[in-house]
Amino acid sequence: MTSGHDRSAWQVFWVFLRLGLTSFGGPVAHLGYFRSEFVERRRWLSEAAYADLVALCQFLPGPASSQVGLALGLMRAGYPGAFAAWAGFTLPSALALIALALGIAQAGDALSPGLLHGLKVVAVAVVAQAVWGMARSLCPDTQRRALMLAAAALLIAWPGTVAQLLAIGVAALVGLAWLRPAADAPHEPLAVPVSRRAGAAWLALFFALLLGLPLLAAAFPSQALAVVDAFYRAGALVFGGGHVVLPLLQASVVPTGWVSNEAFLAGYGAAQAVPGPLFTFAAFLGASLQGTPTGWAGGGLALAAIFMPAFLLIAGALPFWESLRAQPRVRAALMGINAAVIGLLLAALWNPVITSGIRGVGDVLLAGVALVALMRWKWPPLVVVAGCATVGWAMAMVSS
Repeated sequence: MTSGHDRSAWQVFWVFLRLGLTSFGGPVAHLGYFRSEFVERRRWLSEAAYADLVALCQFLPGPASSQVGLALGLMRAGYPGAFAAWAGFTLPSALALIALALGIAQAGDALSPGLLHGLKVVAVAVVAQAVWGMARSLCPDTQRRALMLAAAALLIAWPGTVAQLLAIGVAALVGLAWLRPAADAPHEPLAVPVSRRAGAAWLALFFALLLGLPLLAAAFPSQALAVVDAFYRAGALVFGGGHVVLPLLQASVVPTGWVSNEAFLAGYGAAQAVPGPLFTFAAFLGASLQGTPTGWAGGGLALAAIFMPAFLLIAGALPFWESLRAQPRVRAALMGINAAVIGLLLAALWNPVITSGIRGVGDVLLAGVALVALMRWKWPPLVVVAGCATVGWAMAMVSS
């Protein structure tokens, strides 16, 4: 279901760079931007294949939206494509945060509150479009709509990683027991350029580093090695990504004296004002380290360490996931899982997207116009994002 003939890593990089410069709103909004770009606009894969990919990344620890991006790049242009997708999506915010840490640019103050609020409002429209489109395609019957709404209700009442995993697990069991894929349902194979043997090797490396880095850091005292160990564990052990990783990072860098608590909080505030994944906050922390490494070297080391588990898990899991998802019983479970994942997105649309983005009637109207522009007028997301940011800035200027 692909279109276009250019499968080079450069093409992947430029597409993801544009997303990395404009994708505000957090991981659930990122999934909406990805769907709009790669399912609707470029048709790199089908709605069902994209949903299966999102489901896999919900199971894995680490930053789910970045893992989806890594997988898309890997399937499009192999290992160079995976690196290109990561670099394009991640480096804009990482470089801005390193620059802030060094005092080169005050990135946290560069965006006015009104501009930032406009970006939060447009995230409401982006996520709503993704939830609506995926629900129409993947929840066409009463059973799956009920699963979607039940998962959303659970996450709204009991937010957190445990509830997410519970919703997905129960939905898988419901799919196995009561849902049956159509005998003639099309199965679109994912183009996974990784063998199962290579996948097993990547997974073995993931666990070897997880277990071996603490031993190496203890045997060979070095702040650089200790930094790699701390940030690798943060990326490897956190489900849900984003804000969930913050306690692990704070416990690693503040009590050790690597970063002051004041600097930690300042960097976290600045990370809210840049596009792309929140995991790039690691770049700020690495650049703020007391001792060596620090600056650009520290930022780059921390950034690579926190994202390395995501690459190893995606490259390791995709070959096995592709063979599993073709089996009828797994497809039945996936029908339930995909309904639950849409429920998770629906819950996230309410909290934190709407609760943090909508403050009054003007915001409701702006989000509504943005949604119409995306769904009915078919405006490019970049135009809608820029327009909402400008309107948010203008509204703030008028009210000040």
